[in-house]
Amino acid sequence: MLDFLKKLFSGAPSKDFKQMVSDGAVIVDVRTRPEYQSGNIKGSINIPLNELSGSINKLNPTKPVITCCASGMRSATACSLLKSSGFKEVHNGGGWSSLERRLH
Repeated sequence: MLDFLKKLFSGAPSKDFKQMVSDGAVIVDVRTRPEYQSGNIKGSINIPLNELSGSINKLNPTKPVITCCASGMRSATACSLLKSSGFKEVHNGGGWSSLERRLH
């Protein structure tokens, strides 16, 4: 019963972000520069959300992208922006610290 409720309220199935990164996905952290400098996922790219639309050319639209931020709100906005700009595979990784734990 507990598994049923978890599936019911969790929405989409959980992504294997670790495998996606192994397969070449790019992690884009959309927090501000000071936030990013205070801690980040090794190998991630910092493009603050307010600069993302002007920096899309720094990303390859054919590569999977995982966005992250502090809580998942800005990264959700970043996902929508990237998808509307033609990126085919974009995933919201949520908060960077929880995403980092999922990658290890």
